[in-house]
Amino acid sequence: MRAFGLPDARRGRFPATAAQDHRALPGRAGPDNVARLVGQHLQDAFGQTVLIENRAGALGSIGAQEVARSAPDGYTLLMGTNTTHASNVATLKSLPYDPVKDFAPVIRTTTTAMVLLVNPKLAAKDLPQFLSYAKANPNLTAGYGSGASQISIAQLQSRGGLSLIAASYRGVPQAMTDVMAGVIDLTFGDFSVAIPQMQGGTLRGIAVTSAARNELTPGLPALSEAMPGFEATIWYGLFAPAGTPEPVVNKIYAECAKYLAMPETRKKLADVGVMVAPLTPAEFGAFVKSEVVRWSAEVKAAGIQPQ
Repeated sequence: MRAFGLPDARRGRFPATAAQDHRALPGRAGPDNVARLVGQHLQDAFGQTVLIENRAGALGSIGAQEVARSAPDGYTLLMGTNTTHASNVATLKSLPYDPVKDFAPVIRTTTTAMVLLVNPKLAAKDLPQFLSYAKANPNLTAGYGSGASQISIAQLQSRGGLSLIAASYRGVPQAMTDVMAGVIDLTFGDFSVAIPQMQGGTLRGIAVTSAARNELTPGLPALSEAMPGFEATIWYGLFAPAGTPEPVVNKIYAECAKYLAMPETRKKLADVGVMVAPLTPAEFGAFVKSEVVRWSAEVKAAGIQPQ
């Protein structure tokens, strides 16, 4: 999980209204890429050092919990996702934080989707071939490292009629590494980490999880074309601990919104597989509440049992 925060409180603290020294609670998945780009801009804008730190594990809940328990002074921010702030409510038996009550939404930054990835040596080169292969070879191993990837695997089974063995990983990049090594058969990867591997020939993209074909991967079909209703659109955004003063939230929001509106920012983010999709603090808060409902329904429909 990613969070921005004060790297060492013993060094002293900056005024909370000045947006501060940040660190992100990383393996270079989508949220990490976005956190680093936004963090660099905040560092330049506010003249404070930005450190990026990753807290992986438990579908991002470890890092999210750390931020939720941090002082609400503007020194700690979380780069949250639909996993930490929506699907975890239904996929984890004991979530150590409330995604609505324990955070102050700052800004939704971006949206993206995932790619169904296989090893290039697999005998399936496109979606029809993959579905035929998977039906003829039941119990393929599918790795997941996020709520969206877990739900996508479950949808392959429920909507595609496939028999898969789901394997949990600390993060999506780790699952992708095992697909490349031939340890497991398939996974779903964020565009930001999937596209470079596809371009390098180390992984083969089969289809995308967005509701329709995506502009970032125009050559790949949407899984919904073969399995109506299949969708797993994902998002990233910044959160502060609940109780963070509104002027602090608004100041950070304004600087982030300015950065996201720059044409060069849109290109940089597209290059790492995500699309700019900002929401104001109020809009983001309402959106998160609706996403908890939506992803909980997806988890239930997919038959996923809380862990």
